[in-house]
Amino acid sequence: MSTSVAYVAAAGQEARAPVLDVVVPVHNEEDDLEPCVRRLHEHLLHDFPYPFRITIADNASTDGTPRIAARLAAELPEVTSLRLAAKGRGRALKHAWSASDAQVLAYMDVDLSTDLTALLPLVAPLISGHSDLAIGSRLTRGARVIRGPKREIISRCYNLLLRGALWARFSDAQCGFKALRADVAARLLPLVEDTGWFFDTELLVLTERAGLRIHEVPVDWVDDPDSRVDIVRTAIADLKGIARLAKALGTGRLPLARLREQFGRAPLPVAGVPAGLAGQLLRFAAVGVACTLAYLMLYAVLRTQTGPQTANLIALLVTAVANTALNRRFAFGVRGGGLWLHHAQGLVVFAASLGLTGGSLALLHALAPDPAQALELGVLVLANLATTCLRFLLLRTWIFGRAIRNRR
Repeated sequence: MSTSVAYVAAAGQEARAPVLDVVVPVHNEEDDLEPCVRRLHEHLLHDFPYPFRITIADNASTDGTPRIAARLAAELPEVTSLRLAAKGRGRALKHAWSASDAQVLAYMDVDLSTDLTALLPLVAPLISGHSDLAIGSRLTRGARVIRGPKREIISRCYNLLLRGALWARFSDAQCGFKALRADVAARLLPLVEDTGWFFDTELLVLTERAGLRIHEVPVDWVDDPDSRVDIVRTAIADLKGIARLAKALGTGRLPLARLREQFGRAPLPVAGVPAGLAGQLLRFAAVGVACTLAYLMLYAVLRTQTGPQTANLIALLVTAVANTALNRRFAFGVRGGGLWLHHAQGLVVFAASLGLTGGSLALLHALAPDPAQALELGVLVLANLATTCLRFLLLRTWIFGRAIRNRR
């Protein structure tokens, strides 16, 4: 669906591009807009050492917001007004940022809940080139926040959900105080699908998965008691966004490998070590430890109900399937098709593992007809360690070898 956009040029706008463009997305904010923009303009004029622009991004307001925005743009040289016919904060930010000629793009909520003294620390690492995206965080050490327990709990639960569902490592996805470099925006914005409140989260996850650096600034933040955000509706939309993004990441629909290559954020080569081997070994080891613990626990439970060979067969089969799936996803980063073929090949590796572990058990019982369970587990640990090297070699060169080579 196309969205009409209209611009009101700032009075006396200079031809040279600003270093920073701060976008203020608004919808029916006729009471807060003018004091917010004037306060922000005053701060940037006296405390920000680089050329700047303030862009008021009005998305489908039906009150006096467009009129106030146009008047501010006509009065203040560094202020520009942008009006969209369709509603959506993410849509407004995407249009404003895509059209901007500034080196660094930022946005903040119209209520200015975040103290403006954090603005320069937010954008300085982007101007210097050290970081790619920066966020104000209310949940990291050093932040000072005044808000009710309801919003505090919702915010923390949401960010915990992101960590569990999307493996996110940033601390605060929802704070309305963010900035990113224009070259990063040019590549990432076309991939962001959400046009509402989930826009921030989707952009952050893509940034992180592309191997880019996210800078976090602890902020002083005071809750706006008159906030008009519909918490229930926003929460439902966020859950749908998380599910959609998780599916896109899991199926390999997003071109993350290409993005990492374009940004130069592929793993650094190590002399004498094949590309990606060090990281694959670490992730493979982590998966191996988890699966070995699961195997031993499952074996110990089954051993109380059945013989050692049957318990070993069931425990090894279950954990072998899980091991192939986890290594496919996390250790070797394989997405898309070939899942069932990979599991079939994994069963071949399972057969080899079964032969080694089963043979070790048979040898143990031949030497000691009634060994202690601890001794059985010890022998199985050694047998599993022996199969680990074989498993890694076969996974890297045979099962996932073609997918790894095609990705390079």
